[in-house]
Amino acid sequence: MPVEATARNLKGSAKKYRRVVNLIRGRRVDEALGLLRLQPSSMAGSVAKVVQSAASNAENNDMMDARQLRITGAFANEGPQAKRMRPQSRGRIVRIIKRRTHVTIIVDEEA
Repeated sequence: MPVEATARNLKGSAKKYRRVVNLIRGRRVDEALGLLRLQPSSMAGSVAKVVQSAASNAENNDMMDARQLRITGAFANEGPQAKRMRPQSRGRIVRIIKRRTHVTIIVDEEA
């Protein structure tokens, strides 16, 4: 039975989070956490927290073995966007979009 954990409204674009999430999809949880620890991206720390949360949910709530957990699904979806304006030269205005992301990790025991 799959168990999931979601982190909502993380600061950053979904495109940048997807690069990190694609690295860990299909891997075992301990292997994924090791990979995330070595990533230079600032998004890797947030994704690692979600992976640990999903593993803890599976271990404590559904009594699954932590050593047998595998990431079966991982995705990063776009969240709400804050739109801001910034003045430019010659009386123009440029729109600044501050993006947010929802990251979901699904873990399940290996068969």
